[in-house]
Amino acid sequence: MDLFWVGEAEEHFLNLFETVKQLVFDGLGRDDILEAVKDLPGVYAPGRSKTPVRRIVSGKPGPLTDPAFSCFISGTAAFRDTLLLEVNRGCPYGCRFCAAGFIYRPPRHARLDELKRIVELADPPKVGLVGTALTDWPDLLPFLKWLHEKKKKFSLSSMRADGITEELLTYLRERGIRTVTLALEGASERLRRMMSKKLDIRDFKNAVRLCARYGVNHLKLYLIAGWPGETDEDYTELAALLEEIVAIRSEEPGGRKKQFMRITIGVSSLVPKPFTPFQWAPMMGDAELNARMKQLTRMAKPFKGVTLQHDNPFQARLQGLLARGGEEVADFIQLAAEQGGWKKALKLWKGDPATILDRERARDEPFPWDVIDIGVNREHLWKEWQRAKAAKVSPGCSAKGCAQCAGCGLETPSNE
Repeated sequence: MDLFWVGEAEEHFLNLFETVKQLVFDGLGRDDILEAVKDLPGVYAPGRSKTPVRRIVSGKPGPLTDPAFSCFISGTAAFRDTLLLEVNRGCPYGCRFCAAGFIYRPPRHARLDELKRIVELADPPKVGLVGTALTDWPDLLPFLKWLHEKKKKFSLSSMRADGITEELLTYLRERGIRTVTLALEGASERLRRMMSKKLDIRDFKNAVRLCARYGVNHLKLYLIAGWPGETDEDYTELAALLEEIVAIRSEEPGGRKKQFMRITIGVSSLVPKPFTPFQWAPMMGDAELNARMKQLTRMAKPFKGVTLQHDNPFQARLQGLLARGGEEVADFIQLAAEQGGWKKALKLWKGDPATILDRERARDEPFPWDVIDIGVNREHLWKEWQRAKAAKVSPGCSAKGCAQCAGCGLETPSNE
């Protein structure tokens, strides 16, 4: 790679392109151009830039002034005829496994008038709302009502259980929304504390109850398996919760209909991500992950109307290898390109995935991604990893803003 852009593109990014364009027109070659731009804000040119390169954050703390949206709308797109629209960026809850919650700090909400402007400009048949914490956005319901007035269909990404209210759910059902997605993440209360999920299981059960009561056709639940130190007892607790969820569904009038609420549990394997407290964590092995997925499949099978789907542990381990590996995986990627597949490349590769995936990293061990500074203090991430191992919950981002919070070491965003 000649260079990478580090951070958000709303500011400085076009300046980089204009600079490169002028250098090309001036007749400079590749090496001279890279030398000229290597230390511009947000530019990481491997082997040239001074590291670590600081992530660019657009604007000041406050509203998300330039929300992202899809650049085309098509009947052949993955989200058919839908304008994907960013409602919020980052997340205030600080779940330890979530890259978005740490990389995109401080968390920001889009402004209602700006989202309306984008929708009117694009004039799509449908709008898909994207964000890490949709129900935290105070203008969510007013915006949905505005979309309906404009005769726009809409869909929402997953919602927090404590954000599901009777008013919101009633409105969603009136507008024909048939599916609601909730993120449980951890099989047990201990695992949820480990990840600092901040989920009161009573809120989760109440959300299920409301979904059944108001006739939601399909409830999707997200779960992550493969946590460091997880045990069968954690999944025994999950089995009891699943039994209770099915009982709640049956208690509600909407749940007793002939076409009662279907429940789909989607399970993914934990991939410990860079720039999160779990960057020090080992990843669960392929055999253990496969055994856990089989256990979960057996657990869900006796319940009528409950389906369990899980990812491929091999693909998850591959993702981990690519996410956490450094220069040593370059040969592996090259082999995959030449041999036409990852599995074949893995057999031929002389490297050892176990050294990258299967061990807990030392406190001061350098990471390949240390060339980037996301703004969150490494010492803060380490402390959060120690709290994770002790299953202790930590506060999320302060509602008062970064200036009043020294928790993660994030400086007030600046483009100077």
